[in-house]
Amino acid sequence: MTIILFIAVLFFLILVHELGHFVTAKWAKMRVDEFAIGFPPRLFSIKKGETEYSINLIPIGGYVKIFGENASSEASSPVPSEARDRRYERSETGEGGQNGDSSNSDGARAFGNRPKLHQAIVLLAGVTMNVLVAWLIFFAVAMIGTPTAVSETDYDVEKAFLTITNTVPNSPADEAGIPSGARVVGVQTEEGSLNTLTPTNFTNFVEDADGPVTIHYTHKGDLGSATIEPRSGVIESEPEREVVGVATALVENKKLGAVDALISATQRTVNSLWAITVGLSSFLASAFTLSANIEEVTGPIGIAGMVGDAAEFGFVTLMVFTAFISLNLAVINLLPIPALDGGRLLFVIAEAIIRRPINPEWMARVNLAGFALLILLMVAVTYNDLLRLF
Repeated sequence: MTIILFIAVLFFLILVHELGHFVTAKWAKMRVDEFAIGFPPRLFSIKKGETEYSINLIPIGGYVKIFGENASSEASSPVPSEARDRRYERSETGEGGQNGDSSNSDGARAFGNRPKLHQAIVLLAGVTMNVLVAWLIFFAVAMIGTPTAVSETDYDVEKAFLTITNTVPNSPADEAGIPSGARVVGVQTEEGSLNTLTPTNFTNFVEDADGPVTIHYTHKGDLGSATIEPRSGVIESEPEREVVGVATALVENKKLGAVDALISATQRTVNSLWAITVGLSSFLASAFTLSANIEEVTGPIGIAGMVGDAAEFGFVTLMVFTAFISLNLAVINLLPIPALDGGRLLFVIAEAIIRRPINPEWMARVNLAGFALLILLMVAVTYNDLLRLF
């Protein structure tokens, strides 16, 4: 189930990102040859008009193939602006394109022959869509209600509930199968029951117990219970302390009005983007000094596990985590690395400054090197994910 959720989240975010490129490329009058989700080998495709829509086997990326985007010979040869307009007019009236001589109209519709502003808009559209989706998710969950940790000294008794936020590996609670995200509805021993469910009361009740503790909980609409014996040695810093091995918090579902939700979503999006940018910049800076810790980076396998953990806490938590992944994709794609949107945008800016095209063969080599670097990084973080598992 975790793998299915991960693929669904990744598929959605990639679709949104590439849809941004696709729609703006059509708007900019560029010829779009393929819209693909995933990387080859291809599973199936369908062609509609001039564009082929493909689903590929490896679901960790996607692309929109725009004619002339990779600076291939004929498509990348410069076309004077007046001729570019005349050629496009012929394709609109049927004198070129699919109904006539495509050599003229297609050259004018190549990515490299459209205005630099349009090229920049197309490259930035994917990132913009990822940020917009994150903002919409934050806005929606603020309206629906976000599970929020509240203080024991200031909470609504009728709305707040005691939640198991985490279970310690190999602890009594972990061995009993109590899931993270479960809502505690009752705690009892042979001597009596816990009346007020708060983290402090729960901890004290378990520590004072003379025998097994029965925890009743709900999770994903199902009622469950586990009778477990507190034991010592679970917490490394407090080896003598007898615990069941759970972390708890009071959680309340807080809803906002439309205006407050809009403000909250905007602040959350901006703050998250800033935090992600600072964190990624710090990691890259340490990488250049060879002091980076690869364990700080999580790859596809690690993210899949985190998606599963988020789903354990409910749909709203999963959506919030999806928003954070979307913002991470936006920041990563803006990095000035060849083969990423940020790297390709640098080429467009450079061409606008020097007022001539960059050598296509040199650009292709740089993009290939950037792609190889990304694959190498992906292999490294995936290997690190596997080491964490085993």
